[in-house]
Amino acid sequence: MSKNQDDLDLVRKLAGMLSETGLSEIEYEVNNRRIRVSRTITQVAAPMMLPGAAIGAALPGAAASAAAAADDSNHPGAVKSPMVGTAYLAPEPGKPAFVAVGDKVAAGQTLLIIEAMKTFNPIKATKAGTVTKVVVENAQPVEFGQVLMVVE
Repeated sequence: MSKNQDDLDLVRKLAGMLSETGLSEIEYEVNNRRIRVSRTITQVAAPMMLPGAAIGAALPGAAASAAAAADDSNHPGAVKSPMVGTAYLAPEPGKPAFVAVGDKVAAGQTLLIIEAMKTFNPIKATKAGTVTKVVVENAQPVEFGQVLMVVE
């Protein structure tokens, strides 16, 4: 098999991993050869309807939810993802979460882990405080810069 065919097979495998994990980008490097595969993820919000609601009627909480997400990204205690990957709130399945809302944390304490390319990366608190919000769910794909938690 030629080197080009090997490269094509690797690109196909990486593209399959993007689809499986919901990630938007993946990069593979070995022996100074680097292959990066990315895709654009377009999310279309479907209108939510209550039974008996008029067509086009908005839910009162929808605007508040979007505003809350925007507020979290500007919050001084927002803990943001430093990478693309899958967030895990516990060290392993069946174990309790690293932290929960209301827990006091110390600077440097592990809040969660993000798996990227089969490597588990601890995400640590940058300051001491209290966890006031956990924005992500366990095993949720996350993007670079996405708010994970809020520590005040």
